[in-house]
Amino acid sequence: MFAKKLATLAGVAVIGISALASVSTASAADKLMTIIVNNPSNPYWQTEGNVAADEAKRLGYKANVVAHNGDTNTERNQIDTAITNHSAAIILDPANADGSIGSVKKAVAADIPVIIVNAEINEQGLAKAQLVSNNAQGAALGAMQWIKAMGTTDANYAELKGPPSDNNAATRANGYKTVLSQYPSLKQVASQVASWDRTQGHNKMQGMLQANPNIKGVISGNDDMALGAISALKEAGKLDQVTVGGFDGSPAAIDSIKAGELAYTVLQPVAVFAKQAVQQADHYIKNGNTGVKKEKQLFDCILITQDKADDFVAPFTLASMTDDAK
Repeated sequence: MFAKKLATLAGVAVIGISALASVSTASAADKLMTIIVNNPSNPYWQTEGNVAADEAKRLGYKANVVAHNGDTNTERNQIDTAITNHSAAIILDPANADGSIGSVKKAVAADIPVIIVNAEINEQGLAKAQLVSNNAQGAALGAMQWIKAMGTTDANYAELKGPPSDNNAATRANGYKTVLSQYPSLKQVASQVASWDRTQGHNKMQGMLQANPNIKGVISGNDDMALGAISALKEAGKLDQVTVGGFDGSPAAIDSIKAGELAYTVLQPVAVFAKQAVQQADHYIKNGNTGVKKEKQLFDCILITQDKADDFVAPFTLASMTDDAK
């Protein structure tokens, strides 16, 4: 009688274990990865979100891509939603180097690992990883190519910058300054913040031209602002007199280079580090670490000029690129 009861209990235990395994498998399949980007109307951030979502799905997660458009309040709400939805991890392109720290702390307090991509936050030890372009290296590459295209004779130039809240904007501007300051015959006569936006780049370029009609060069913190400047220069009939350089490696910039309008762009390997961010999040979920020793990981940028434009094979990718972390 006792043996029969024991066998019955053992059977129940087996059924219970099977049921738990079934639940565990189901919950694993239902894990959500929240991906928060800036503005998907910009092809750079669109690629960031698309690549991250595709990799998350390939690894068996559900993926939810949302955009804060540079607004920290929107970002805070999106982090709250990710917490409420029990996200397994958050991939975040932060809205503000300082203003996003509180949102990251909130996710960390909820035991949700955060992987930062593209733009840094000004506090170490919160995010499990920060994967960013080597903006200082990229800015130096761009500035040297811009000088090569411009020449070093007396000339006035203008600069278009990203928003002060984004560390990338300051790093690129400082990188340009470090190189250009070595050429005193080149004089900066105008500098405007156009917040990575093409329309703002166009409008700010119009204003700079009105105040400084003899501008011979424009160095830009990203491609969209550069393309906006090119549009304004075309309207003014001055594009053939002005050298314009960009930064990002967007498809539209590549087309502009091929058309002989944009002198060059500096490709940020966003498709590479967006994919790796998801892989590191997955590794953390499964192993309690990202598999990479450093929190901050820099990915070198690549100069694209007209002779290299045909090597561009996909959004923000070159045929020669690998996905090895620098």
